[in-house]
Amino acid sequence: MELGLQIPDFTWPNGASALGADLAAVVRAGDQAGFDSIAVMDHFFQIGGVGPVENDMLEAYTTLGFIAAHTERAKLLTVVTGVLYRHPGLLAKAITTLDVLSGGRAILGIGAGWNEEESRGLGFPFPSVSERFELLEENLQYVLQMWADGDAPFKSKHFDASRLLNVPQALSKPRPPIMIGGGGEKKTLRLVAKYADQCNLFNGPELERKLDVLRQHCENEGRDYDSITKTVYHILDIGERGEKAGELVTELERLNGLGIHVALGMVPHVHNPAILEKFATDVIPAAEKIA
Repeated sequence: MELGLQIPDFTWPNGASALGADLAAVVRAGDQAGFDSIAVMDHFFQIGGVGPVENDMLEAYTTLGFIAAHTERAKLLTVVTGVLYRHPGLLAKAITTLDVLSGGRAILGIGAGWNEEESRGLGFPFPSVSERFELLEENLQYVLQMWADGDAPFKSKHFDASRLLNVPQALSKPRPPIMIGGGGEKKTLRLVAKYADQCNLFNGPELERKLDVLRQHCENEGRDYDSITKTVYHILDIGERGEKAGELVTELERLNGLGIHVALGMVPHVHNPAILEKFATDVIPAAEKIA
């Protein structure tokens, strides 16, 4: 069982002036502790489930580039990029750049996007749900072509590009993995079956049904269900002193029994060095034994 460290909150005790040094220390410790991936959100305003909208928020791909420079082994991704925020040519180039400069550690996490408040606030277009899913599928087609051989043009309903040149190409082979976030049963999970290497679902009462729906979409698309890495978002809470480490390991065992491969989420009190040390000694070695 793999664990991924997500960092969704940048309002830290020492303030913005120390954030670079503090973030470098956290991700370095997480990498050394054995987390398989390190992720950030792709938001411009803080989201309600984490804190007030005015709290500190860093741009995702600038942050991942910084994290890449302070880590050596963990995969790097967003959970997840909204298709509203970047043209797919820029997105593919950003992921490729991250992959090259990190030594082949980039994952593209992508979804349809949902945050109307930050989109309207900064002046990004915020189309209907149906159009956002059109954009999601066309983004997937675009980036897959950009990571393929050649530099042919690309034309779809929303994009018209004359030459998808991408030099240098990504180091990850055959390309950076694609993770689609969301549990929408009609559209999102169909796109997972058709295009993605990984899904990302919430760990909730509907998880088993979502996996069954994904299995059916895989059958419909002629896709091997077992070829998709099953990832869940789960808060990795071991308590302020690590007293709940055993509870987390028990939950990881349950998730593994459902066929989940990766549990990815925020770690409360992550800026306390003792917490990540506890993951290194008590949680990650136990997770690695779960099979």
